Amino acid sequence: MRRYWATGVALALAGAGLVAAVGPAGAATQPASGAASPTACSTVWGSTVKQAIDTDSKPLRNVTTSRGECYDRMVFDVKGATGKLGYYVGYVDAFHQDGSGDPIPVGGGAILEIYVSAPSYDPVTLRQTYGGRAAKPLPGVDVTGYKTFKDTRFGASFEGRTQIGLGVRARLPFRVLQSGDKLIVDVAHKW
Repeated sequence: MRRYWATGVALALAGAGLVAAVGPAGAATQPASGAASPTACSTVWGSTVKQAIDTDSKPLRNVTTSRGECYDRMVFDVKGATGKLGYYVGYVDAFHQDGSGDPIPVGGGAILEIYVSAPSYDPVTLRQTYGGRAAKPLPGVDVTGYKTFKDTRFGASFEGRTQIGLGVRARLPFRVLQSGDKLIVDVAHKW
């Protein structure tokens, strides 16, 4: 009897989407049952600007993406950050390179502009820590087959912050989280 009760609770949690979590590498972990109910996906995040002031600014080391049941995820690895990471994330009509103002085309139905308070270089040595190039797709990131993400573009690393253009299917709800030294941007698959 106890086994059936535990199984029922686990299935109920999986159906409610409560077993999805941020793993140690910042990637979305999948529900134990393999698939969450489509009605379990939250869309309460909204699509308005989200921002935070930083208390800890270290160099950006890497940017990765992953896919979850309810959203696509982009993770900014700011190795060594111990405090709150600063960011500004919001939809824009056009993506322009920070500093120069040059337009950068970004594919998709909407553009999410992301600023992370982490330069792509070491401020002391000026050595590059992340290999992004202006107007180019993010190195090592392939969003082919993603439900929401359609394109990525590196904008600039200017005045201590890095700018990314994220092309998405449409203007969809998103959230910004921090897990240790990683900043996470999730964009929902639907409203």
